[in-house]
Amino acid sequence: MRYWGIVLGLAVIASAVAVPCLASPFVVFPKAGELVSPDGRFVVRSMGREGAATEFVGTFNTLWLTETATGQSRKLCDYLGVAAVAFASNDFIIVTQYSKRTSQSFVFSAERAADPVVLDKSGLTRLVAVEMRDSLRQNDHVFVEASRVVGDTLFLSVWGYGQHDANGFRWSCEYALKEDTASCHANSPSH
Repeated sequence: MRYWGIVLGLAVIASAVAVPCLASPFVVFPKAGELVSPDGRFVVRSMGREGAATEFVGTFNTLWLTETATGQSRKLCDYLGVAAVAFASNDFIIVTQYSKRTSQSFVFSAERAADPVVLDKSGLTRLVAVEMRDSLRQNDHVFVEASRVVGDTLFLSVWGYGQHDANGFRWSCEYALKEDTASCHANSPSH
């Protein structure tokens, strides 16, 4: 009996560890070499910008999406600093670009070259409840980080600090991709 209890316990632990591995993890570019979609059809790579000796280069990097079967590539975006990238499914790529004082999130379609959904400090200001807007407008450090896409909903973590919120603020937000609406709520402070 004890043997089967141990085997069952190990099976539960193994499945708990394996489940997160089934989702596409975030990788951080430019450090990461590449990120392959769950079905292997696409790969995201970061490339440094090349230019003439007289041009100012080396500051920006570019994320490229390549279809592995055809080798066709398209530019997703330029970024300064680092970018956290994940496949939300085989259909969506989510990117959060970070700089010293802010971050912004994008949702790209893997299948079509359409304009991405962009959520940043100014874009989110028009979507949140009126009483939350000053936290976005009056703080100089505001970070909008994508965490996952489920169906047509993008889940975000929004946090920051500055003149308006000296001790900081932290929200959990859901953005409806089709409706272009967001709902956010303040997270309870941790003690």
